[in-house]
This record gives sequence, C-alpha cells and structure tokens, in this order.
Amino acid sequence: MKPLSSANVESELSYAYLHAVASAAGVSCQIAGRHEDAAGVDAKLAAWGPFPSGGKRREVDLKVQLKATMQVPPEVGDAFSYCLSGIPRYDDLRSEAVSTPRILVVLFLPPMASEWITHTDCALSLHKCAYWVSLRGAKASTNKTAQTVYLPKKQRFDGAGLLALLSRLSRNDIPQYEEAGA
Repeated sequence: MKPLSSANVESELSYAYLHAVASAAGVSCQIAGRHEDAAGVDAKLAAWGPFPSGGKRREVDLKVQLKATMQVPPEVGDAFSYCLSGIPRYDDLRSEAVSTPRILVVLFLPPMASEWITHTDCALSLHKCAYWVSLRGAKASTNKTAQTVYLPKKQRFDGAGLLALLSRLSRNDIPQYEEAGA
C-alpha cells in the first residue's frame, strides 16, 4: 500500500481539526457524502440551543468546505489571503440560493510536515490553526480557475468562534462576505 500524498494528509488533518473543534464545542459533526462533496460540502455541523446571546432557532445547521495548506498566508490588512481553486466551489460558497449557510474553513499548517503534529505523554498537538469565512454575497469571479478570498483574522475557527457563529445563525444573522480593506 502506498502512503498518503502530502495533499491527502493535509486534507485528513483538516477533518481532524474540524472534528476536534466541533466536539469540544458540543456540536455534531458529520462528514458529507460524495454527492454533497460534489456540491462543495465536506462536512455538516448541527447544534442545539440555547445559544449564547439568545436566538430564534433552537437548532442550527451549517455546511463546511474544508481546505488545508502549508503556504504561509499573505496578510492583507486584518485578513489572510487564500487562493481558492475551482470557480464552481467559489460559486457554491457565495450562493445566496441555498437554505443552509456555508462557510469555508482553511487550516494553515506549518511549512514542514514534521511540525504538523507533536505528541507527548501529556498532549497531542496539531500545530497552527484554521480560520473561517462566509463567501455569501461575494462578487462573481472573472477568473477561470481560482479566486483569491480573504479570511478575517478575528474569525479563528475554534470552539468560542464556532459557538459565536452558530449563535448568529440562530438569530437568522447569516454572515456576508466582506472584501479585505473594504
């Protein structure tokens, strides 16, 4: 059997990161099936209230597109720049014609694979972290293969950030995309 490619390892680590954060936050996480994957959905999250800051909904669903990269992200103001491959994926994420909100979660890994994970008797650590962005309402791309998107530094994908996002969604406050520097 051949070992996984570096890209496949990065992908698996992004799923592990998502599961760890969702589990710690008390949120259900389910890997999407192949049909949803074809529609740009890698995982589905579900949470039940009450939510911080209240809300109208007691149950909230969220779909996630996962990406991972070893590239050091360029900083543009208060955001990280990321080149999202595949305009159909970009269009799926920016669509306002979907009933369940979608976000892009990008895991930024250290440049050296040997630094991705460390483990001791006391801890298993996945190094670096992920950020999320809603591309809902973003402008149509004029590119044919990829689109640069901006992930706000304040939108770290961690337990507190996930619960804050789900709380917003429970109030029907669906985040809209904001271009960096806008």
